[in-house]
Amino acid sequence: MKVRLWTVVVVAALAAPAVAQRVEPVPVPAPAPDLPLWEVGLFGGAASTPAYPGADDRSQRALVLPMVIYRGKVLRADRSGIGARLLNTDRVELDVGFALSLPAKSDDVGARAGMPDLNSLLEFGPRLKVRLAETGMSRLRLELPLRVPLELGNGFKRQGLVFEPRLVAETGDRSGLWQADANLGMVFGNARLNQYFYDVAPQYATAERPAYQADAGLMMTRLGVSLSRRVSPDWRLFGFTRYDNLSHAANRDSPLLRKNSGWSAGIGFTWTIHRSAARAWE
Repeated sequence: MKVRLWTVVVVAALAAPAVAQRVEPVPVPAPAPDLPLWEVGLFGGAASTPAYPGADDRSQRALVLPMVIYRGKVLRADRSGIGARLLNTDRVELDVGFALSLPAKSDDVGARAGMPDLNSLLEFGPRLKVRLAETGMSRLRLELPLRVPLELGNGFKRQGLVFEPRLVAETGDRSGLWQADANLGMVFGNARLNQYFYDVAPQYATAERPAYQADAGLMMTRLGVSLSRRVSPDWRLFGFTRYDNLSHAANRDSPLLRKNSGWSAGIGFTWTIHRSAARAWE
């Protein structure tokens, strides 16, 4: 929830857990056998997102990170994320992946003034992907990720559970010159995760911010679109936009949920400095 900039590195992305503000990775179709087994380079990008889901303050972030892509049969680190693929058939894939949301300091968010900061959340867990349809280079699939968020900077304290079912439609050209996707999904959190974002303990209550205890349930519905284009053998540009709707969220009455919707957008690049002679899946 994540911001979810995109992550192709051992350090993951910018934008919410499926919950926090996380920037979604730019999707890339399953690699053809003639791609390099590994690539190294740089990843950079900038994004504007709500400080957290439902916040009326925004965050602008930019970063440049080392990029590592590895296309192994099991261990994978590519533009769709980092993880271990446990099952791969023509229609079904099961993997274990990771995501990272960046923090929100309460001093920068009016609704949370005087409250503890929201630390980064490292999320990990299984993701089932089911291919529903395929025509040429276009695919429609169902993704069912279930992740456990761990709070960094607080002893890896577990902060609940997040489930984000979504439909993903992706397309591109055979040469890999450009790729695009659109996704529609819902984000559900258990009570502990919703409390992390929307609880107001009595000691932090004010006249404008009454005490509140969050419940489990729907956090938001989400619609996203992304596009990437290769401008040279070593350079690729990408952009994304995402709309989150919280009007039916289980905790829409929380005084910390200030807006019923929010937009995120970002742009970025990847630069491949070196690639292996060995080919993927050999």
